Formats: sequence, structure tokens, C-alpha cells
Amino acid sequence: MHVLSQIFIILLLISFNTINANEITNKKKIIYLSPDISIPFWQIMAKGIKTTSNSLGYEFEAYNSNNSAKKELELTVKAIKENVSGIIVSPSNSSACVTILKLAEKAGIPVVISDIGTDSGKYVSYISSNNKDGAYNIGKILTKRMLHKKWNNGKVGIIAIPQKRLNGQRRTAGFMKALNEENIKGANIMQMVKWTNKETYSFTKQFILDYPDLRAIWLQTSNLYKGALEAINDMGKEKELLLIAFDAEPEFLNLIPQGKIIASGMQQPYLMGVKSVEALNSHLEGNNVEKNIQVPILTVTTENIDKKLSIINQNVLGIE
Repeated sequence: MHVLSQIFIILLLISFNTINANEITNKKKIIYLSPDISIPFWQIMAKGIKTTSNSLGYEFEAYNSNNSAKKELELTVKAIKENVSGIIVSPSNSSACVTILKLAEKAGIPVVISDIGTDSGKYVSYISSNNKDGAYNIGKILTKRMLHKKWNNGKVGIIAIPQKRLNGQRRTAGFMKALNEENIKGANIMQMVKWTNKETYSFTKQFILDYPDLRAIWLQTSNLYKGALEAINDMGKEKELLLIAFDAEPEFLNLIPQGKIIASGMQQPYLMGVKSVEALNSHLEGNNVEKNIQVPILTVTTENIDKKLSIINQNVLGIE
């Protein structure tokens, strides 16, 4: 660990250890620590957490770390000072989560992890999607479409979420397994840093310029799809490139039937939020809780989207 990071953590621990007892309250409250609440996926998860928390008599508040590990730790200390009932965290990355868990354990506050994961540490339960299987399944949809078009000699570019996240690693592993089974080659992996449509546009355009035999792009998230579609259109590749995604936006309900996005592996963030609160509440009531709870990923295509629409609306898009 970097020396400055060690100093910062020490200061946080000192701050925690010197909390005035008068500051501590016994609120029946759940905090959701989000990596970036401006992203619809985390908004929907927060909605599931809030609805379920309130139904069980808990106050609820969402903290936004803006993808900053430093701010994430500061917010963890803030939650500890409030002496909340529990914390649900979707960490900025798996290594940063380790320190969050250490601080919460020292304070005696239980933590449930929802998505992303941790490298180590003690927690009540880890609510996750089966990212590897979900990515494998949409990879199989893509390879089938490429083989049908006789594009099996073409390459596939990946615009990825950070690969230091466990969920990112698993998505890539499952997807590459599907490509390898059909001997379809990957072009390259470009990892998101700025998380903007401008960045996605730039990555997509660079793939097209660097790989004349490019036939598909997989976007490992959903909210930045506009940048990819715009680049494909600007480069005149609408009929030569397939775009697939992960997760969902409301616009996907039109884009998938139109074939502009051929498939998406949709996590169910609302349901993940619900299960996170249920696990935390069960622990607080003194019950044993399953350590790892996996929520299935929906493989949504032009052929099956109508049949899955009600599930998508509730568990994927959070329309109550």
C-alpha cells in the first residue's frame, strides 16, 4: 500500500477512536454507500434498498463516493459516527472495500456487499450477479450471430469496466470463454476511466480505425451506449458492426427490438437491493445469513424481450 494511503487510513482510525460518546445515536438506519449514484444502475439499486429498508422500519440514506476511494472511506467514517444499524456497500473497487470492512468491523457495524466484491475482510453477505455466466451467455448470442453472418474471422472489441473490480474480471472471463469456444478473436480491451459517452465514442472509433476486420463491440455497461452508437454511425459501420451490452437502460426496450443493440446481459439491481436489506435485517435479528447470494442475470435479445418485459421493468429498471 502507498505510504500516503497508509497515513490516510491511520488518520481515519484516529478520527474513529476519538469520537465523542455524545455524538453516537442508536438510529435504526441503513446507509447505502454507492460508487456513483448518478449512474442509473446504482440509482435503481438504491431504490430497492430504500423501499425495503423503509418497509422494515429503517431510515435510509445513500452516500455517493463519486468513484473516489478516499471519499468512500470518509463516508464510511461518517456512517460509523452516526452509529447506524448497518451499511450496504457497492465499493469503488475490490481492494478499497477491504479498508471499509476493517473500519466497520472495528465499530461493530455489520456490512453487506452488493455487487463488485472485496479482496478480503469480514462481511455479513455478498449479494452478486453471476457475472461470468451472464457474460458467457451473451457471448454465445454474439458468436451465434457472427457465425450466421459468416463473420467468424472478424474480431470483437471490448470496452470494459475497470478490470481491478472482481465483477469486471468475471465478465471478461465469461465472455472470452464464449469467443474462444468458436475460435473468434478479441481485438483488444479498453478500460473506462472517465465514464463518459465521449470516452466511449473515442474507444469505439479507435477500435474501428485500428481493426479493419472488427465485427462487434461489447460494452461492459449500459449507460454509455450513446457514445458507441454515435461512433458506429459516424464511421458508417451500422451494417458491419454488432453492438452488445451489459445491464440496461429504458431506451434498450426500443433499441434491442430494433436490432441496434442485439443483446444485453441484464443484472437485476432493484432485486439485489431488496436482497441486501433482507440479508442485513436477518443478521440484525440474530439469524444465520447465507454468505454468498447470487441473483441471475437475464439474457435479453430481440427474440425474448417481450416475454421478459415485466421482470425487466421491476427488477432491472426499478419501475415499482
